[in-house]
Amino acid sequence: MSTPTGFMEYKRELPSDRDPLERIKDWNEFHRMFSEEQLRTQGARCMDCGTPYCHTGIELGGSVSGCPINNLIPEWNSLIYRGLWKEAYDRLMKTNNFPEFTGRVCPAPCEGSCTVGLIGESVTIKTIEQAIIDRAFEEGWVVAEPPKTRTGKKVAVVGSGPAGLAAAAQLNKAGHTVTVYERADRIGGLLTYGIPSMKLEKDIVQRRVDLLAAEGVKFVVNTEIGKDISSQELLEQFDSVVLCGGATKARPIGNVEGHELKGIYQAMDYLNSTIKSYLDNGLQEGTYISGNKKHVIVIGGGDTGTDCVATALRHGCESVTQFGTHSKAPLERDSINNPWPEFPNVYTLDYAHEEAKALYGEDPRAFSVLTKKFVGDENGNVKELHTVQIRRYVDEQGCKIYEEIPGTEKVWPADLVLVAVGFEGPERTIIDQLSLETDRRTNVKAAYGKYKTNVDKVFAAGDMRRGQSLIVWAINEGREAAREVDKYLMGSTMLP
Repeated sequence: MSTPTGFMEYKRELPSDRDPLERIKDWNEFHRMFSEEQLRTQGARCMDCGTPYCHTGIELGGSVSGCPINNLIPEWNSLIYRGLWKEAYDRLMKTNNFPEFTGRVCPAPCEGSCTVGLIGESVTIKTIEQAIIDRAFEEGWVVAEPPKTRTGKKVAVVGSGPAGLAAAAQLNKAGHTVTVYERADRIGGLLTYGIPSMKLEKDIVQRRVDLLAAEGVKFVVNTEIGKDISSQELLEQFDSVVLCGGATKARPIGNVEGHELKGIYQAMDYLNSTIKSYLDNGLQEGTYISGNKKHVIVIGGGDTGTDCVATALRHGCESVTQFGTHSKAPLERDSINNPWPEFPNVYTLDYAHEEAKALYGEDPRAFSVLTKKFVGDENGNVKELHTVQIRRYVDEQGCKIYEEIPGTEKVWPADLVLVAVGFEGPERTIIDQLSLETDRRTNVKAAYGKYKTNVDKVFAAGDMRRGQSLIVWAINEGREAAREVDKYLMGSTMLP
């Protein structure tokens, strides 16, 4: 335990971020870090509970409670308080292959289930996690550790996002020869193409990829399984295949009148065009979808939509508004409908909303809004968007019902519309070629030992198996699938 009374003696603090009006001028990471003394103070607030809900990783109330990868949070909080950084790093790496990713982009469900949050504000777990791994890299503790022996077994991992990289890392540790296939021109999946650089700088992703390569993992880019290499050919070449292709089939809005107009894009197409152009040429060649001097509307209230807001601001948009069908969250946790240790559904300003508010004077979000139609000009370009306010409730069968409120119709100017309403599931190419079973949500069904599919040698993990989810769940899935593959290949496993 850090100190028995730390949670009473010290208040929760967070590092200050870069000024919103300054950071929208570049694509650099916007977080700042605490001093070592400040981190020790925050670590002292950890109670080392008898039952630490922070690392339970269970689903409650429709969202995750605690850390899905079961990080040993009280242990490394205590070690930081005592100044034992190397030991804290060792404990952190017991459960998490990539804390430099989770410490930056995870929504921190661990903090929502922190016991201190019952009577005050939770421990700043995420900040401490990032500080530990950043210190480890600075001190040179993070080095390539290739396996001492090889098993002679070959494993293909399809997809290089967090699930694929975690599976590859663990299988390589077990001594298998691992090849990761990625259809994009860079490794990382959504870590590279999906999450903007101001949240996760791409040299941080590449640093980890380089480490994995130094440990013996082989990476193949610009290669789509099912097209460049057939799924059957992959099965013939490898002893096992792990599918980690994600849930990348974007949900359309084809039921909205005018959806075919020019200037309406899927959010990921917008974000990735900017990320690729930024990495290729620093946005100098104009090979991206730009929001410059445009009225931008983002449909969808989640993280992807929020990233679109931040990107549009950096493009120099005329205005930006983010629609959500959900109502505005309360300022404090509802102890009846959203009790601890559920993830707290409370009103907050994410980084992009802070930036928009600093620039335009108000939160860019419009709550309880339903898009009714798009209207274009004589050239087929979108020029405005029509909405209505709604009430959302759950009927007796548990179905969500959206009721329009008469008299709340509104017309919004719109030169660029970005659709961020989620994903329907994985793409079908590999599924169809291998005749893989799917569940009712079209995800790959892996019910033959949790991660094993109906096809011999084939396993599935991450969003491709469980649907759109968090990075921490993807890492958990990759690690767990690696255990199952190792057991399949060797008869038993020593992987954690």
